Amino acid sequence: MPHGRFIAVEGAEGTGKTTQAGRLRAFLRAAGLQVVGAREPGGTRVGERIRQLVLHDNDLAVPRETELLLILAARSAFVRSVVEPALAGGSWVVSDRFDMSTLAYQGYGRGIGVEPIVPLNAYATSGLVPDLYIVLDLPVTEGMARQRRQGKGGDRFESAGASFHQRVREGYVELAATLANAVLVSGCGSPDEVESRIRREVVSRFPEASGSCGG
Repeated sequence: MPHGRFIAVEGAEGTGKTTQAGRLRAFLRAAGLQVVGAREPGGTRVGERIRQLVLHDNDLAVPRETELLLILAARSAFVRSVVEPALAGGSWVVSDRFDMSTLAYQGYGRGIGVEPIVPLNAYATSGLVPDLYIVLDLPVTEGMARQRRQGKGGDRFESAGASFHQRVREGYVELAATLANAVLVSGCGSPDEVESRIRREVVSRFPEASGSCGG
């Protein structure tokens, strides 16, 4: 049985990553692939509990270091309970966020820095790395405007302010430039236009995603 592929769709608030992760899953399923969808933090019962605490329990004061460790705890369960079994069974995993989000949000946005996070994340994931990071990029002002139009903006990260989100965006751009398994994709334009860009990137790296048996 062939080993599956792992794709993480990343990006700051309002870039459309959740929409595009869903569209990518549908595209891959139409190509005849078995696909598992999930989100981070979350994907497991314990992960969803942590997600609620970290994102939505705004009455709790959560230090940035505590926030980091909670997210890594959720990721540890996600990798072991969802990603590793799916890949071993030959399925593709398309995740709405993975570890690049932690580097961008906690490393850059919260100011912890990348270096302290890398070894902690490696322990949480047992060294698992996505085959491809799709990093959606959009000006912060446009991303925040999209959030307002959709009635969003109330969770702990969405409400963090423009300077925080600018640091997050800069983190994503810098990180994507350093990784051979990452591609920066413009989030500007319609969802169909963004989806088309993503499809081209995925098929160019993984011909089997075209549904043509690698031909």
